[in-house]
Amino acid sequence: MSDLLVDVRDLVVDFPVGGPGAYVRAVDGVSFTMGPGHALGIVGESGSGKSTVAAALLGLHRGTGTRLGGTVRVAGTDVGGASAAELRRLRGATAAMVFQDPLSSLDPYYAVGDQIAEVYRVHAAVSRRAARARAVSVLDRVGIPDAVRRSRARPHEFSGGMRQRALIAMALVCEPRLLIADEPTTALDVTVQAQILDLLHGLRREEGLGLLLVTHDVGVAAESVDELLVMRDGHAVERGPVAEVLAGPADPYTRALLAAVPRLDAPRKPRPSRETATTAAGPAGAAGGDGAEVPVVEALGLRREFGRGKRRVTAVGGVSLAVRAGETLGVVGESGSGKSTLGRMLVGLLEPSSGRVRHAGAEARGIPAGVQMVFQDPVSSLNPRRSVGESIADPLRAAGERDEAAIRARALALLERVGLEPGHYDRYPHEFSGGQRQRVGIARALAPRPRLIVCDEPVSALDVTTQAQVTALLAELQQELGIALVFIAHDLAVVRQVSDRVAVMRSGEIVEEGPVDEVYDRPAHPYTRQLLDAVPVLDPELAAARRHRAVGPS
Repeated sequence: MSDLLVDVRDLVVDFPVGGPGAYVRAVDGVSFTMGPGHALGIVGESGSGKSTVAAALLGLHRGTGTRLGGTVRVAGTDVGGASAAELRRLRGATAAMVFQDPLSSLDPYYAVGDQIAEVYRVHAAVSRRAARARAVSVLDRVGIPDAVRRSRARPHEFSGGMRQRALIAMALVCEPRLLIADEPTTALDVTVQAQILDLLHGLRREEGLGLLLVTHDVGVAAESVDELLVMRDGHAVERGPVAEVLAGPADPYTRALLAAVPRLDAPRKPRPSRETATTAAGPAGAAGGDGAEVPVVEALGLRREFGRGKRRVTAVGGVSLAVRAGETLGVVGESGSGKSTLGRMLVGLLEPSSGRVRHAGAEARGIPAGVQMVFQDPVSSLNPRRSVGESIADPLRAAGERDEAAIRARALALLERVGLEPGHYDRYPHEFSGGQRQRVGIARALAPRPRLIVCDEPVSALDVTTQAQVTALLAELQQELGIALVFIAHDLAVVRQVSDRVAVMRSGEIVEEGPVDEVYDRPAHPYTRQLLDAVPVLDPELAAARRHRAVGPS
């Protein structure tokens, strides 16, 4: 057994809930092993128990009231029986963890280099100067440019991809034998995600690291690991070499999980004709004076700048587009491309520095009626002190509705329409899963019967099956109600499945726009081709060949 890096036997994890003695089982009898230098991916839906397993490897459940059963050994250390000092040595020096959200893992008040240096000094008897030199060295190793200068920057001065690299540097500073990465690329755009995955692959190859990758994105796992462990409801339902599991999944759940993964090469589901959608939309799809259909929303030379003087930054520079009733326009691009700023100007949450926004042919001032937005993070966009039913009802009151019985009836009907239950009206956001909270966000957007909904990364934090449910719901609602949708996302495969047209943004400008099949199948701009080439594929051999072309032979 001494040659095993990880040895987990019959792991059981019960979380305390409610009153004394009440528990819910999160992990039920999971067993697996990992050898040095190997890579194992744990995949499954939200709530499957995969992150709970990862946390158990470092003893992170200790002191939380959680009950654990079975045995967990990491590099020979019995995690369950380890002393506090042994656990401190294990965490960082033997095994290290990279979390999903770097902003919550990094202290906003301290320089990134100082935080990494402090981790190193906890495990090594070195001077502050030596620790800082080591921090700069690992920042350089993970691809942070000008590492000496950037080590003095604070987390908010880093981009999302750079923050994730900084977390990986912090994990590497003590040269661990095992790296545990819990959803390390979830919030990143496709090109940065590809860079992080290539970085992890390179670290495995050059440092001999073992990698345990926790992810709901099967495509990410396909590109990064040797074996897959598929979890559902706390159980391991399938395990095997990644190519075998992906090519011939044995368990029905694995097959369903793979079927839900959005793919660039999958045929798009047929969408309603413009005529059908326009009819459903009513006045929003009305014709103009020359007989042409008036767009639900139209942007004319939109420009938005932030800051003043030498610090002025152009977020959106001269964008023009139009969206008609029943149509979905997908907007894609890397982080910082300006797509979210554009979306906020379309709904009136941001005033353009110059240019105009028209709604149904009329110039918009402020937030026009008939326009709603669905945000990326429903947790931060729902008031935790108000029930979800009241959150859905609020836009109706804001629109001038005064009949409380009618307001409640509308909110109850919308809860049912998005796949929830009327009994959920009086529950609070923390009582729902991520997918359910996003359904609440959609119901709230539908409440005032909008003509246009702008969705800003509405599924980026959801697992693939929940993503499929939410996008199917949006398509169904659009067909039924004739709503115009602007769907902003960094996941190009999702955008292809839900959109009629797509606009590709880079550095605040639209570099390519057209029917979605035309842009995806015959991209005209090099940047569009770059984005498409970075999308993960469900074929380990193809992923390896692509990496080989990008970085050369191992």
